[in-house]
Amino acid sequence: MEFGLRPFLILWFVNPHVIRWFFTASLPVILFGVSVWIASLVLSFVQWRRRGGGWILLGIESLRMLAVTLLCAALFTPEAVREIPHAEAPRVVILSDASGSMKTQDVTLDDKTVVTRAAWLRRVQDARFWKPLEAIGKVVTEDFSQPRPAPPKGPAPEDGTDIDAALEKVLQRDENLKAVLLLSDGGWNMGVSPVTAAMKFRARNVPIYTVGIGSETPLPDLVLEHVPTPAYGLLGEQISIPFKIRSSLPREVKSTVSLYTPDGVAAGKQVTIPAFGEVQDSLVWSPAEADAYDLSLKLPVEPDEALAGNNEQTFRISIRTETLQVLVVDSVPRWEYRYLRNALARDPGVNVECLLLGPGMAPGSGRDYIPAFPSSKELLSKFDVVFLGDIGLGSGELTSRDLELLRGLVEQQGSGLVLVPGLQGRELTLASSPIGDLLPVDFDESKPHGDGGPIESHFVLTSAGSAHLLTMLAPDEVTNAALWKNLPGFYWSAAVKKSRPGSEVLAVHSSLRVESGREPLLVTRPYGNGKVLYMGTDGAWRWRRGVEDKYHYRFWGQVVRWMAHQRHLAQGERIRLSFSPEDPRTGDTVFLLATVFDASGFPIEKGSVAARIRAPSGATERVEFVPSPGGWGGFKGSFEPREGGNYKINVINESGGQQLDTQILVSHPVLEKIGDPANLSIMRELAEITLGVSGGTRDLDSIVRQISLLPEPKPMEKRWRLWSEWWTGAAVVFLLAAYWTARKVAGMI
Repeated sequence: MEFGLRPFLILWFVNPHVIRWFFTASLPVILFGVSVWIASLVLSFVQWRRRGGGWILLGIESLRMLAVTLLCAALFTPEAVREIPHAEAPRVVILSDASGSMKTQDVTLDDKTVVTRAAWLRRVQDARFWKPLEAIGKVVTEDFSQPRPAPPKGPAPEDGTDIDAALEKVLQRDENLKAVLLLSDGGWNMGVSPVTAAMKFRARNVPIYTVGIGSETPLPDLVLEHVPTPAYGLLGEQISIPFKIRSSLPREVKSTVSLYTPDGVAAGKQVTIPAFGEVQDSLVWSPAEADAYDLSLKLPVEPDEALAGNNEQTFRISIRTETLQVLVVDSVPRWEYRYLRNALARDPGVNVECLLLGPGMAPGSGRDYIPAFPSSKELLSKFDVVFLGDIGLGSGELTSRDLELLRGLVEQQGSGLVLVPGLQGRELTLASSPIGDLLPVDFDESKPHGDGGPIESHFVLTSAGSAHLLTMLAPDEVTNAALWKNLPGFYWSAAVKKSRPGSEVLAVHSSLRVESGREPLLVTRPYGNGKVLYMGTDGAWRWRRGVEDKYHYRFWGQVVRWMAHQRHLAQGERIRLSFSPEDPRTGDTVFLLATVFDASGFPIEKGSVAARIRAPSGATERVEFVPSPGGWGGFKGSFEPREGGNYKINVINESGGQQLDTQILVSHPVLEKIGDPANLSIMRELAEITLGVSGGTRDLDSIVRQISLLPEPKPMEKRWRLWSEWWTGAAVVFLLAAYWTARKVAGMI
């Protein structure tokens, strides 16, 4: 139970205040304490009588009773509470949201006119809606989260809404708070949840009244959202440009996304956008010449859209002409090997070298042939993509040393590895080799020669493969899916159990099934800085039937360029730079990989590599690179962009003198989005937690009246918990010590 007493104790200072005493204890504890105190009193009286009474003995027993009294009183947890009246008039603080999202036009006035949230707020502020509150105390009005001007130097400040910070500022500054009136759309996107501040307001018994401005229903609109785009492309390559459309229209929309270059429309794709849904897709662009292009994706504005400024995204891409180095290794000159070799040899952007290693046979010879597998990092590091056909680990084929070098090439230098197995089943030996960890699939060792039959089988694209750059053989996804269904089939495929974790299955077998579903046929997997591709059949050459080189050459050309993409993001004299992600945003960590070569074209093993990074605002920083293990000439570094725009990067090998200049475009996400629905649920929650009231724009006058009827704030209280004070325990110890000392002096012990 809890009970209070007013013993008329008065502090006689300049401002005397009444002290109240509170004791909190359960009834059993009270009864126990009283019983102990009475028993101690009886024992002290008996002791006093038995020893003949007298004033000295009475004083000694009084010391014991004082100690017992303090101990029993501590059981009741006594607290002294001092009330301190407020020295100033109570305050009502009005917080108005001035963030960018308040420009959203979704507030309907009485005359059915629709205005922006900020315009409605200005109207009621100009009318001084808080006048009734001036009679009950001091009214303080202030804006929060207003956009900040950009400084002359340095990154522009990030604009956003931090409701928690605005509430915390009021709570720490004003002691005599009567209430807070918050006018906002509730769209907080910075700081912690404002619920944290609301709990502190509840502890101080200060209610928060909220007026939610805006509609919780999204405006009817189509939004072309930002998605990562490639930083560069190679001339002759089909470049996939992704896009994402979000709709808040109450109807299905059929439209066309168009890609614009400075010369006009370069590509387009028809899309069907469901009502209140979204579409994520890509279109394919084939640049006509090497250059740096400023591109834009545009979506036509529908008649019933509320906002027209979010139907476009702009970006920059560099188109270059580069010769990719490819190595094809196989054991026998099967049909797929022959046509693959021809396809790569005729590609003007590819320089191909071939190696045939048939067991018991001399290596193949002729134009574009090499006599042996590159025996060192220096010789192998020039290749962007390596094809391994029906060849494995064994006598007369590849050695463990060869495969260790191949692993380092993929892992450290970002090259691509393509596996195209054959009837001999030599791919099974790779599972336990140094490149075993790179494989995208687990092979079925019970079927070393794969699966074959007289019935023609086909590739079936998965959802991931339906719009993937490797499988796009047509201008759009619908035509592409139909094309793959009509491609000539194959009669043999390697046997696999399943794809490995981290792999992406682009196509499966039309009829064969494994434990995880249909048998994977086209599977990709990232490994280290590079990529690995598994092609489960050697029958792609049949795609030439009736169309000659059209699809077969195009497919393998796309494979080579996609797998070599990362290695050629930026390239200078004897130095190469790749970075991830390709389309960074502010706050991302951008990982840099510099590959440095000496004057002979061999990767260096030691060196001092650094980068000087210049931000759009002019601020610079230096990044020291750390050598990658293995001596592949790789040096790693990273930085975190704090502002959006073009970052100029100068990478230099200080020990060798060579350097590379490039740029990375960093996008800046906009926190304050115009058109997003109001977050009125957080406004209602703040009012509920603090025992306030929440309403909409039409409830403002009613909420002001309710605030004007609030009682005066209670005086501040200062509490002393006497039962837990250190000097309470010290007093008990002192009294007991004095009691035992007095007994000894009096000869009672």
